Amino acid sequence: MCGIVGYIGFREAYPIIIKGLKRLEYRGYDSAGIMLFDGNELKVSKTKGKVSDLEEKSLKENTTQGNIGMGHTRWATHGVPNDVNSHPHLSNSGNLAIIHNGIIENYEPLKKELIKRGYIFKSDTDTEVLVNLIEEVQKKDNLKLGKAVQVALNQVVGAYAICVFDKNNPDEIIVARLGSPLAIGVGNDEFFIASDASPFIEYTSNAIYLEDEEMAIVRLHKPLKIRKIKDDSLVDPYVQELKMNLEQIEKGGYDHFMLKEIYEQPSVIKDTYRGRLLANQGIIQMAGVEDNIEKFLNAERILIVACGTSWHAGLVAEYIIEEFARIPVEVEYASEFRYRNPIINKGDVVIAISQSGETADSLAAIKLAKERGAFVFGVCNVVGSSISRETHAGAYTHAGPEIGVASTKAFTTQITVLTMIALRLAKAKGTLSNSDFHRYLQELEIIPEKVLEALQTNDKAKEIAAKFKDAPNCLYLGRGYNFPVALEGALKLKEISYIHAEGYPAAEMKHGPIALIDEQMPVIVIAPKQGHYDKVVSNIQEIKSRSGKIIAIVTKGDVQVRDLADYVIEIPESSDALSPLLTTIPLQLLSYHIAVMRGCNVDQPRNLAKSVTVE
Repeated sequence: MCGIVGYIGFREAYPIIIKGLKRLEYRGYDSAGIMLFDGNELKVSKTKGKVSDLEEKSLKENTTQGNIGMGHTRWATHGVPNDVNSHPHLSNSGNLAIIHNGIIENYEPLKKELIKRGYIFKSDTDTEVLVNLIEEVQKKDNLKLGKAVQVALNQVVGAYAICVFDKNNPDEIIVARLGSPLAIGVGNDEFFIASDASPFIEYTSNAIYLEDEEMAIVRLHKPLKIRKIKDDSLVDPYVQELKMNLEQIEKGGYDHFMLKEIYEQPSVIKDTYRGRLLANQGIIQMAGVEDNIEKFLNAERILIVACGTSWHAGLVAEYIIEEFARIPVEVEYASEFRYRNPIINKGDVVIAISQSGETADSLAAIKLAKERGAFVFGVCNVVGSSISRETHAGAYTHAGPEIGVASTKAFTTQITVLTMIALRLAKAKGTLSNSDFHRYLQELEIIPEKVLEALQTNDKAKEIAAKFKDAPNCLYLGRGYNFPVALEGALKLKEISYIHAEGYPAAEMKHGPIALIDEQMPVIVIAPKQGHYDKVVSNIQEIKSRSGKIIAIVTKGDVQVRDLADYVIEIPESSDALSPLLTTIPLQLLSYHIAVMRGCNVDQPRNLAKSVTVE
């Protein structure tokens, strides 16, 4: 999420930065800004909207001159998307400018302390807190900018990639990273700074990628100096020769955004529970839930409204919330909800799930629920979106921009948020034993490692895809927690490969779909060891006796299903409740490879839009 571009050298910085920001538009953003130093003045232009809007505003404000500057595309985290919250941010003196990707988790206590010391804040961002913290350190200890940045970063908790400029020392830019990528392009008497190498690929083929907890002093006419933030030790820069073309770099080396997003799931699941899940302390803390805990606990039922993949995440949540917290849950298609005159009572809790936060049907369902007196809680990915504003409270998934139209990481991060809600409610109600509660917390904490292991099934999924890429139909079967995963697997195949697919509860197969099964019908069966394993084995035997081609998703080490299935994909062992976070991974990979082999437009499948903003 977000994009950083910086330049220091002999060229005009403005066109380099603007072009670079356009190269980074794929990352997703809601506002943009630029800072330039013309030798006398530090000039800033920023605006909500697109880079093209920034260009127009910069020309009007005459913010185009200078050989040093930095630009930013922002994807909102703290504060809604608007001109004021956009980057760059200036310190109170106006001497320092900063651009920042990431989240400063302890910004609130830092902000309170800075306010006590007389600092005034114009924006709602954590970034403005950071730039003023740097200025306070610089003034208090009479430090150079680089040292002040280092001292300040040792006081913050969170993730960041930052560029900081001091107009009183205009021959350098200080950059640093922790958890958010930052590349430095090394040219002849010039340096480029960016979130990835795409903004400077035509200027230099030499790049240095900062590692976590490293900072660099980028100076004119002087060699680059890199230090460790924690202990100030010097680091020998490793200059890497760029051999990738521009398109590959923008996708991080992946052929498609969808594949990139599939592989981001270990990190974004961790981002979703970061700061919320403290397994060692036995704590789940989510402000939107905590502030409204009584509404959840007093609810006679929870209604979940969503569309598409989000609806499938809601179905998983139905199983988890009812089992853990023992609160009745109903899951509704948002597109049908308001047209069937639903019964909504005061005291009901309605959870609306949407990746974009702009889904028209879900927004309509929210408004109806509010009119009827329900408490509405939003689960979405985009900060400042309509759903985040319309709901009474909510939780962000922090999946980062999802470019591929077919959702992947949105699904697993939604399940992660909803699982944490279920566990928090169960803890408050006492419907889970302490030992079970702690066990689930610990398992959820290591789920990213298991997802990483599940991604190692890619080659197997690709091999199976080659066998079934021309199949006209597919059937997906699952039971319990993995019935919604069967629905999601079928949806992915339909969306990107245009193959007709159906998801069914495995037990319902004999009530109709079994008539379709013959030697031409691939049947994907989700059969982890936990849950209704023996029942699923019986279903597989029924398929086998009718010559269906069985592709089974099984727990590592499984023997019984392996003997029955034609193809087997193994995933790590997990509890039944958390298994959807793992079983969905090979299904995503299978759909992806089938679509690629069929020559389909994976990232932008026909007739589909990323955010459905009309009914």
